Amino acid sequence: MKNIFDKVSEDCSKIVIKEYSTSFYRATKLLSKSIRKDIFNIYGFVRFADEIVDAFHEYPKKQLLDQFENELWLSIENRISLNPILNSFQHTVNNYNIDVNLIKSFMKSMRMDLDTRRYSNREDYKEYIYGSADVVGLMCLKVFVSGSAKEYNELKPYAMSLGSAFQKVNFLRDLKSDSEILNRVYFPNIDMDNFNETSKNKIIAEIEKDFEHALKGIVKLPKKARFGVYIAYRYYNKLLKKLKNTPSINIKESRIRIDNFQKFVVLTRSYVKYRLNLILWI
Repeated sequence: MKNIFDKVSEDCSKIVIKEYSTSFYRATKLLSKSIRKDIFNIYGFVRFADEIVDAFHEYPKKQLLDQFENELWLSIENRISLNPILNSFQHTVNNYNIDVNLIKSFMKSMRMDLDTRRYSNREDYKEYIYGSADVVGLMCLKVFVSGSAKEYNELKPYAMSLGSAFQKVNFLRDLKSDSEILNRVYFPNIDMDNFNETSKNKIIAEIEKDFEHALKGIVKLPKKARFGVYIAYRYYNKLLKKLKNTPSINIKESRIRIDNFQKFVVLTRSYVKYRLNLILWI
């Protein structure tokens, strides 16, 4: 009867992405059905770990993260967990032989969020982004290429660029809440007092470079993954353009969003361009 428990676990992971990120949920729904549940499983795991360090302020975060990580490794080793999110994640890890070093790097970045408030150098900043974002893209890539080592190694640099771009956009969008609620600023040598148009534009130029590189890899993805990843790219690229056109003072005072109508327009236009094979000319 474990198949029923596994089905319930997968449903839980799907609920997590649907409730926490409508944009990623819509993009993931555009992936082939054969890989969709595995991306839900990865997202569910990542989101719950992130929630521990970002949201559970009235609870012992380190203790909760220790418990979560202990259960994580046991679930992968035993191929089962009574935590449905970890149970569904271990299925994907074991089925696609996902490198545990990717998971270790992710958990290391989560622990950095428990203690680190400012990044004074680019080395620590890059290490955090690699663990919190790049490795998530690499886990998903392993699913996209059905575990193929050859395709994985070929597309790995592009997946890392896309993960970095997504995370940096999040940092810029959430500058106010990260600073005021979590007392964190991720960009090296930047704080709310010296954030201005010059520093904003420097950050945006860096993200645009990441996106430009990532797009070259998106067009090489297997068909079952290409359109869903492309839509996620387009959503975030649209958000980046909005941030670029927003004065730095406004970014410091409010969270910039893309409304549902704009998302619908992005989806419609992207589908047309994708069907006409024009995605490199966007």
